[in-house]
Amino acid sequence: MATYSGQDGLQDFLRDVDILICLLPLTEETRDFLNSDLFGMLPIGASLIHTGRGPQLDHAALVEALDRGHLASAVIDVTDPEPLPPGHVFWSHPKIILTPHVASVTQAETAASAVIDNIKRHRAGLDPIGLVNRTRGY
Repeated sequence: MATYSGQDGLQDFLRDVDILICLLPLTEETRDFLNSDLFGMLPIGASLIHTGRGPQLDHAALVEALDRGHLASAVIDVTDPEPLPPGHVFWSHPKIILTPHVASVTQAETAASAVIDNIKRHRAGLDPIGLVNRTRGY
């Protein structure tokens, strides 16, 4: 199995991707990551599924890549701004499917269990589950 890392491995990785799925956290390195340069590295006919963070996607670059046929389609779950304004091109673009960015509905029982577990972890001197590392940006 091939392994890729960092900017040096990005182009080699993207050249054989049929569907790029972006799940990245938002950091300074990932802001505007999904841009015209990246789309140009994907093979003609590739598609994008974006469920990372809204500011990672250059809207104009995506529309241009779709309109010229370089990308076949996109499924977009996160946008910037969110929600999109009523007249935004994503609402009506024939090659874009927008999803509502609703991960789940909070269930009282499981939410209470998670809070209790994190209180126990805190009392034991452990980091809570889901703690954001502000140095890393996620």
